[in-house]
Amino acid sequence: MATMTAAPTRSRGMTKDERFVILASSLGTVFEWYDFYLYGSLASIIGAQFFSAYPPATRDIFALLAFAAGFLVRPFGAIVFGRVGDIVGRKYTFLVTILIMGLSTFIVGLLPNAATIGIAAPIILICLRLLQGLALGGEYGGAATYVAEHAPPGKRGYYTSFIQTTATLGLFLSLLVILFTRTILGEENFAAWGWRVPFLISVVLLGVSVWIRLRLNESPVFQKMKEEGKTSKAPLTEAFANWGNAKIVLIALLGGVMGQGVVWYTGQFYALFFLQSILKVDGYTANLLIAWSLLLGTGFFIVFGWLSDKIGRKPIILAGCLIAALSFFPIFKMITSYANPALEKAVEQIKVQVVADPAGCGDLFNPVGTRVFTAPCDTARAFLSQSSVRYSTANGPAGSGVKVLVNDQEIPYVDAKTSNPQVLAAVQAAGYPKAGNPQIVKMSHPFDVFRTQVAAVIGLLFVLVLFVTMVYGPIAAMLVELFPARIRYTSMSLPYHIGNGWFGGLLPATAFAIVASTGDIYAGLWYPIIFASITVVVGLIFLPETKDADIGRH
Repeated sequence: MATMTAAPTRSRGMTKDERFVILASSLGTVFEWYDFYLYGSLASIIGAQFFSAYPPATRDIFALLAFAAGFLVRPFGAIVFGRVGDIVGRKYTFLVTILIMGLSTFIVGLLPNAATIGIAAPIILICLRLLQGLALGGEYGGAATYVAEHAPPGKRGYYTSFIQTTATLGLFLSLLVILFTRTILGEENFAAWGWRVPFLISVVLLGVSVWIRLRLNESPVFQKMKEEGKTSKAPLTEAFANWGNAKIVLIALLGGVMGQGVVWYTGQFYALFFLQSILKVDGYTANLLIAWSLLLGTGFFIVFGWLSDKIGRKPIILAGCLIAALSFFPIFKMITSYANPALEKAVEQIKVQVVADPAGCGDLFNPVGTRVFTAPCDTARAFLSQSSVRYSTANGPAGSGVKVLVNDQEIPYVDAKTSNPQVLAAVQAAGYPKAGNPQIVKMSHPFDVFRTQVAAVIGLLFVLVLFVTMVYGPIAAMLVELFPARIRYTSMSLPYHIGNGWFGGLLPATAFAIVASTGDIYAGLWYPIIFASITVVVGLIFLPETKDADIGRH
């Protein structure tokens, strides 16, 4: 059993029991993130299996909305399980969360598809996604609190930084398992039934996690509070109905976690979507590029967690948000330059305009993908955006039709809703590259990393991951230290999951909606830049430094 017997000091090294505490907490959380990300990685296949009654585009939308539902309920999981964690204890609460997460994921692997049981299949699937989101909402706060409450003074940033690696490692593990299964079974078998294998494997990971966590004792801080009868009887009321604590929750969200969330999702998710959807890099290469950047960058979570013990949490987190906000535009433009140089040249040199009566042009902002555009002005702009063509909109005479101009030459526009071959041929003739263009970065195997083009893209993605590690490495220690022990689980979990589940989780869809509505392939970056900048301002003014806080205070 993992037991804390000696009084912690700043100078001693990590004990065997402390290493076990970190291993058990981190390993379980890796498996939770693995379970959570499996669905996102296989969304298109799941859409075909469970939403097969609908057209392909609608299937994908429903599959992605079901994935988003897991993000949206995470704050509610934080409230529910945070309350349990502050009343019953840290250990037993995150045992419950991992059981819910693991069993929900395993059942997805067994769930009959829509062709077998009809509409019951998508309904059950969405319910399972909601359970996964609720469980993850309770898991992170428990693991971070548990590790921090075992850590010696002066080392909480370093100890909790291992928890901070788990989301990246979980994503990495899910990508590896999917890639390995696909390679063994082949694409046809994988799409038909092999996609279930990664979900079913999770039951083994669940068993290992539960076995390890059952060997843990309760955290010493919570155990001491319980013995003294000082645990909270109403943590939700104390945490959120008391303005003194609720104010700290808001400061933690706006002055820390909100910016951290958008920087995190830009560096690990939006970058992947940008490569595939805008730069037209093939999926295999895009996933390998991201995997290499994660492999190179993950160790820096621990570096910045350790550094935050020396110089403070606040300067590292806010510096990461500020540097990211200032450099996102040049970095993503450089990624375009190396990953698809023909597209970079086309964006800079080719002038594309949609000229139409402004009364016939609507708003293309469509972050959840449920709107259907029918007006010719809208379908023309949506088509250009999906083709990664940078365009502008000009006002035509009242009552006029739609004209598409490529370098001031009018191209006949046929409102075909989904396909405009004449417009596509014109922009490609002017210089916009086709998918599969030989200039687009491509990796033939996982170790094809030494060509200049590939290495440059990985290097730029690594810089984005470095920003992620700066903002995310110290955040767990900071959140633990901000709140008193009696309501810590509840108080820290809510801002974390709103910042990451809402501001961060909704970033990719919202950013792409901004791209579509503006005609600028880089415009989606304004989303993380604005929120990261708000965090810098609020954090500088209101966020306290916490590294020397007494986390035993009630």
